Amino acid sequence: MHKTLRHITAAPALVALMIAAPALAQDTEFSPSSMTAFVAAGAGGGTDNFTRTVQPMLEERLGTNITVINLPSASGALAHQRTAQSEPNGESLDFASSTFITSRAAGQNPIGLEQLTPVARMQSDVLTLVVNPEKYETFEDFRAYAEANPGEVVIGGTHAASVDRMAFLALNEATGFDLNFIPYDNEGAASANLLSGNIDGMFNEISAIQGYMESGEMKPVLALADERLEAYPDMPTTVENGWEFTFGNERGVFINAETDPEIIAAIEAAFEDVFNSEDYQAYAAKANLDVRSGWLGSEDYRKVLEENLAFFEELLADQ
Repeated sequence: MHKTLRHITAAPALVALMIAAPALAQDTEFSPSSMTAFVAAGAGGGTDNFTRTVQPMLEERLGTNITVINLPSASGALAHQRTAQSEPNGESLDFASSTFITSRAAGQNPIGLEQLTPVARMQSDVLTLVVNPEKYETFEDFRAYAEANPGEVVIGGTHAASVDRMAFLALNEATGFDLNFIPYDNEGAASANLLSGNIDGMFNEISAIQGYMESGEMKPVLALADERLEAYPDMPTTVENGWEFTFGNERGVFINAETDPEIIAAIEAAFEDVFNSEDYQAYAAKANLDVRSGWLGSEDYRKVLEENLAFFEELLADQ
């Protein structure tokens, strides 16, 4: 199986802030009276926080009001359906994470890239293997135990079509560790079982476990990345171990695929201006979402999504 998955990289945020801002949507004929942001996740999570953070910034740049509606049912499939069935006038947006593609690969999401097209990717969070340091201090400790005890190591995560399960499948196949996976209803349940010692590890983003890291209750020991993260130079990566998979949890914006390309370009320009703003970059830094550059425009994001979809479908076909 071909397991290479590469992200198209954008210029680092600091460089992006130094270049001239793109022409804003006000320079086009796109002037929506109002807009709706369908969020393919529940309130309070990473995708919801991302949406509500950029909402006022986007309103300012587009000169409109945006109503946020959370539609977490069926891994966000309802949000994707509502957006795909909306008028293709640019006034309905779908804010989604990588679950859009993982659930599509698993056959749980009827909406694909034929019905929804990407506007922009704003975040590319790095997935890490997270352990309880009382059980494993380093990845080498985890690896040694997994190799000595095949079939006994348990990884927890959210539902069967989640990006963390895809990470589990990729690691299991690449290493031959013979790991087991337990899906939980939510991230909190997985975290509780890791803390209590019921499971050996879980996959999560650094941004989501900051509190646990500060208290010493959780520790990321392996990054799904090409190179070691600047902020975490002691953490090994999948690629340096010879395992060619580097995906993470991405968050971006989608729109009805029948929308006029000029309208899509106008909204993309507005999002790029948001991304390059001091306010957005301050939010990203505070939430540890700047570990890896997040920005991709519509065309480049589509290429990454197509690569991810093929990779996840291949992973699942081997099960």
